[in-house]
Amino acid sequence: MKPTITFILASLFFSTAAFSQDYYLHCGKMLNTNSGTELSNQTIVVSNNKIVKILNGFIPKPKAADVEIDLKDKYVLPGLIDLHVHIEGEHDTKSYMSKYLDNEADIAIQAVRCAEVTLLAGFTTVRDLGGTGVNISIRNAINKGIVKGPRIYTAGKAIATTGGHADPTNGSNRKLVGDPGPHEGVINSPEEAVKAVRERYKEGADVIKITATGGVLSVAKSGKNPQFSLDEIKAITTTAKDYNMLTAAHAHGDEGMQRAILGGIKTIEHGTFMSEETMELMKKYDSYLVPTLTAGKEVQKNAEIQGYYPDIVVPKAKEVGPQIKATFAKAYKKGVKIAFGTDAGVFAHGTNAKEFGYMVDAGMPALAAIQSATITNAMLLGIGNEVGQLKEGFLADIVAVNESPLTNIKSLEKVVFVMKNGTIYKN
Repeated sequence: MKPTITFILASLFFSTAAFSQDYYLHCGKMLNTNSGTELSNQTIVVSNNKIVKILNGFIPKPKAADVEIDLKDKYVLPGLIDLHVHIEGEHDTKSYMSKYLDNEADIAIQAVRCAEVTLLAGFTTVRDLGGTGVNISIRNAINKGIVKGPRIYTAGKAIATTGGHADPTNGSNRKLVGDPGPHEGVINSPEEAVKAVRERYKEGADVIKITATGGVLSVAKSGKNPQFSLDEIKAITTTAKDYNMLTAAHAHGDEGMQRAILGGIKTIEHGTFMSEETMELMKKYDSYLVPTLTAGKEVQKNAEIQGYYPDIVVPKAKEVGPQIKATFAKAYKKGVKIAFGTDAGVFAHGTNAKEFGYMVDAGMPALAAIQSATITNAMLLGIGNEVGQLKEGFLADIVAVNESPLTNIKSLEKVVFVMKNGTIYKN
């Protein structure tokens, strides 16, 4: 019996080896995101889910089972990383009613579509910064191969204070408001802040997001006011560090930003009304600005459409839109570190790459913008040794466009090839 079993196992092993399939990607141009150099006529060899070799010239496949991918007239770079999306849906005129009408299944169906179009746009990894908790299930479904989408690091539910930007009951009928607490992501003390972080961990979140100031789209008067005490923020970041969770703070107003930075938050989202003093503080504390310029453009445009937003939202949207790009330009010139993030979900998923054009228009070189969406974001997520570069031993997250984005940054808006984790999703 034992020899028979051994023979069967050996046969299976050699059979699998004989039919294993490697990819030979023939790349006309390839970007080294670490050095910023362009390489010509390269072959990337992908086996299973990793880049195993990068060779000079167009090397033919050695086995009949292998597959050659012709990207000889394309520009190849690592899969892109967006550090600020909301994968559960997209904001429109119905969004304020949808939270009362949609079931979790409705949200999940929307999220499946949003995840797929994001991946097909060349974004192979994203950080999802807040939803209902369905975002955790979508991440799991993608990881299991049930649905298509990017690699997701999610915050689950964002953490707010009562009446704050991420309080899920803002604008609700008094009968529906209730008294949400840490389980729902609403806190009012350092003790509750600790519990809220632990709740997110228990639910399966990867990262933590707080709403340090008022926001544009929430049904509340102020978009700038600070909404956490420094002690509350410190309780959140200390607890998040215990669980190895990256922290982010939504922040438009300057005082709330300063508290977030002093409290240990790593990434500041939006940063609209950031002062020069706060820029210096970010440099001192090694914080990163995630500019979300596309979202600013979108809310400004939509605010001009009668009835698109509730009346209380319109003045906030009109104020933030023009300011956010100017602040980003100033922060970049002052040496504030930049991480690429778009706030997709405020606008259509799959159009994330518009952000690159706005960043370059504001004065950031194309290479620096690309690096912010590759090596910088990979480092912040703790996966800098796995993604963000085309390098031997790294995961095979590979995209291609028709032109060099170093000379035409908008070419990134039309990705023609997408491989994530060694699987081709667009060719």
